[in-house]
Amino acid sequence: MTLTLDQVTLKPGARTHIHETSLTLEKGTMNVLLGPTLAGKTSLMRLMAGLDRPTAGRVLWNGEDVTGMRVQDRGIAMVYQQFINYPSMTVYDNIASPMRLMGLDAGEIDTRVRETAGLMKLTPMLDRKPLELSGGQQQRCALARALVKNAGLVLLDEPLANLDYKLREELRAEIPRIFEASGSIFVYATTEPEEALLLGGNCATLWEGRVTQFGPTAEVYRKPADATTARVFSDPPMNFLRLEKRGDTFRSAEGDNIPATVLGGGLGDGTYLAGFRPNHLTLEAAGPAAIRFDTTLVVTEITGSETFVHLDHAGERWVGLIHGVRKLEPGGTLPVHLDPARIYLFAEDGRLVAGAPYAEAA
Repeated sequence: MTLTLDQVTLKPGARTHIHETSLTLEKGTMNVLLGPTLAGKTSLMRLMAGLDRPTAGRVLWNGEDVTGMRVQDRGIAMVYQQFINYPSMTVYDNIASPMRLMGLDAGEIDTRVRETAGLMKLTPMLDRKPLELSGGQQQRCALARALVKNAGLVLLDEPLANLDYKLREELRAEIPRIFEASGSIFVYATTEPEEALLLGGNCATLWEGRVTQFGPTAEVYRKPADATTARVFSDPPMNFLRLEKRGDTFRSAEGDNIPATVLGGGLGDGTYLAGFRPNHLTLEAAGPAAIRFDTTLVVTEITGSETFVHLDHAGERWVGLIHGVRKLEPGGTLPVHLDPARIYLFAEDGRLVAGAPYAEAA
């Protein structure tokens, strides 16, 4: 069982929603679409489902061209962030409705409804109507209706965004197991890099209608193919610093000097972009090789166990994620440190030319 997008594009008007894209998704796999709002995640899912027809290219299911096939004739299930339920039906009947349309017998329907309701923590609510439920409970009902279909292709468009934290974490762990066991092709859209890592499987990063990279999720995170992918797969986005390499030294316009022996020593002279994630900036030097940057603290955000520090480095805005609650005064100079093993180097055109040593060793 495979789903293949073969050089598909989507141009409904003057604007291109999806640039030429080719992807193949395999049976029993978890496939995460990761990107910011308007990156093209929903548009790509609609092409997979048959809700929209591509402007060019083909959609193949098990090698068969289904580009023009109606969505009703495809074995798919789809759940949106904005839940959709039948308000006149009970929760039980909402969950059972797709199986009744499939003609399953009452005993099997009852078994699957109750098993799925248990997973979704809906058992006490089976006799209620959706409008009697909280928003999170209504979304669980919609998700349960998709789960019981045993569809070959399941598309979930940010389905957990409206759920409380505890249930969201539970379902993130359960959903991959459910669909791996069913053999379905699972596609899950999210804006959150952390959610992509928790779900695992494969990940396609999207930016302005382009798939910038596709592969095993952990590998895409550790070894982004370019600066755009690295920016997408980091929350807050990856920090960057432009460097000039001359001989044995990298220099920034701000006067920072970094020995080539600790950073891309095998690269030729030229202009490079150093990238590093917010959680790799520290207030204390982690070792003798740590690089020090003098920045100006713009603002702090305390999350409880961590502190986000928004920094100005000679006009460049950086974000650091510091462990613990720190009392820091905005407007003052704040030295920060960076282990060179955490730095990615990109060419001027954004291509990765040297991965971060810590990631290469992982």
